[in-house]
Amino acid sequence: MTKAIKRAEEIIVSQTVKNGKFGGEFCSLVLLDHEGYPTASVLTAAAADGIKRVWFGTGTGSNKYARAKANKKASVHYGTGEHSITLVGEIEILTDEESKAKFWYDGLLEHFPAGATDSNYVVLQFTTKRYMLFVDWFEESGEI
Repeated sequence: MTKAIKRAEEIIVSQTVKNGKFGGEFCSLVLLDHEGYPTASVLTAAAADGIKRVWFGTGTGSNKYARAKANKKASVHYGTGEHSITLVGEIEILTDEESKAKFWYDGLLEHFPAGATDSNYVVLQFTTKRYMLFVDWFEESGEI
């Protein structure tokens, strides 16, 4: 694992709710809309497995859900003035109770009053195929 990948993974994991250090950071999830245009949504990542996978909670009535259902191509971006991490891959909609419980966090309660068992709550699982990183003033790209 390169230094840039290791640092990118540290940044991503630190900006998820499930790692216990979350400070309110957001990332962008880019999905194709009904006309085939990339459309970004700013949201909180529930969890991440380094640069390989990122999980998000959303609802069946959201535009993210509709776009993910229509086309699985996606991108996730984490960026500040100090770094830019772009992951390109595919999204999968998880509706099983185990995944819903695993990626549930209390911040979702406002949107899903029944909790992790709410029938409108789903998990979006993003899986990276390739990446473009700019971290610690170093640029790297590659495939997973």
